[in-house]
Amino acid sequence: MNEVKQIVNDIRNGNVKPIYLLMGEEPYYIDKISEYIEKNVLTEGERGFNQMVLYGKEVTIEDIVANAKRYPMMAEKQVVIVKEAQHLARSIEKLEAYAKDPLHSTVLVLCYKYAKLDKRKKVYKLIQEKGVCFYSKKLYENQIADWIRKVLQGKGYQITPKASSLLVEFLGTDLSKINNELEKLKLVLPKEKEITAVDIEENIGISKDYNNFELKKAIGERNVMKASRILNYFAQNPKDNPFVVTVTLLHTFFVQLLKYHGMADHNPKSVASALGINPYFVNEYRVAAKNYPMKKVSGIIAHLRTLDLKGKGVGATSISQADLLKELLVHII
Repeated sequence: MNEVKQIVNDIRNGNVKPIYLLMGEEPYYIDKISEYIEKNVLTEGERGFNQMVLYGKEVTIEDIVANAKRYPMMAEKQVVIVKEAQHLARSIEKLEAYAKDPLHSTVLVLCYKYAKLDKRKKVYKLIQEKGVCFYSKKLYENQIADWIRKVLQGKGYQITPKASSLLVEFLGTDLSKINNELEKLKLVLPKEKEITAVDIEENIGISKDYNNFELKKAIGERNVMKASRILNYFAQNPKDNPFVVTVTLLHTFFVQLLKYHGMADHNPKSVASALGINPYFVNEYRVAAKNYPMKKVSGIIAHLRTLDLKGKGVGATSISQADLLKELLVHII
């Protein structure tokens, strides 16, 4: 995120490079930088003649170079944005000659999504020398909650750990999708507001009581009644609560719990760091460790792997989700 801020700040301050190679598995920041260049390098009046968007599926490197070598009309610069540039991977070396001596009145932006250019290639080294090479790395699931907190903090909002965990659970690691939901929240909630699980439920439609987050907590506490209520809700709403997601989350929880058992230092900071969790949730593992000895945890992990296969139809094609959920609860508690 700091690298993105630096690139944006440089452009804002007039330090615009002739070539930007934006690549990586996470498209969110590639889109953000590309959109910023598209909206801010040229004025609205200049864009009509001096800004164009090309698509890697539809053009060749020769087409891109020909457009990049044009001079701007009644403006200091022109902007050429190439989306889906990863489709040009087989011929990208042909850009070497232009990258060696790019036109400084052109801003060429290559959006190379879901892939990365080999850093050993000469074309990469030339672009890095003359312009900007940015790699957008996919965030791990345990990093997303902190990303949400930082994004909201930058806009003057706070969010509780439970609320951010709910967003991650239901929206996954797609930063664009998460950001869209955060934008909706900012429209209806005042600044300085701490966003809670109730706000998520009321404005996004994610239940604060019937979700995998609460199921994990109930199971950790050996609260059979609460776990049963949640699983019954899942059985009645299978499309919104896929079994494979539930069993995967619980498998991760018990693997982490096994790791917790093996730790000599149970200091909250040490546990949070070792398990890759927010310190807010460390107490859940402390409680669960008392309820599930190490041997029991190992057995549960084995059962969850078996249930995962059954849920995917391996050796159990006719078992309903409701029956799988019942079996899950019996094996765990």
